[in-house]
Amino acid sequence: MAEYQQKLDRVFHALSDPTRRAVIQQLGSGPASVSALADPHKMAFQSFSQHLKVLEDSGLVISEKEGRVRTCKIAGDALVNAQEWIAAQRRRWNEQFDLLDIYLSELQEKDVDDE
Repeated sequence: MAEYQQKLDRVFHALSDPTRRAVIQQLGSGPASVSALADPHKMAFQSFSQHLKVLEDSGLVISEKEGRVRTCKIAGDALVNAQEWIAAQRRRWNEQFDLLDIYLSELQEKDVDDE
C-alpha cells in the first residue's frame, strides 16, 4: 500500500506542473522526440530535460534512444492508477452527497409535517 501511495504521489507531483501537463498532452498524439517536445517551451534544454526526468520517474513517460534521437511516449499504467484513485474519490463524494440529499429530504418532510 505504501508503494502504491508513493507512485501515486509521484504521478500527481509530475502532473502539478503546466509544462509537464503540456508534454503529456503532446504525447497524447503519439511518440515524439525530446527536441520536438521541447520546441514549444521557452526554456533551456537542460531545464526541459529535468521536466522529462520527473515524468519518467513518475512512470508517466518512457523514453528510448535510437542513434542520436531520444523518443518519448506515454506509459499508460501510471495514468490508469491516477484515474482509478480519482474515480474512487468521486464515488465516495457521490455517496456522501446522496446521504446529504436523504438527510435534507427527511428534514424537509419533517418541516412539512410540523406545519
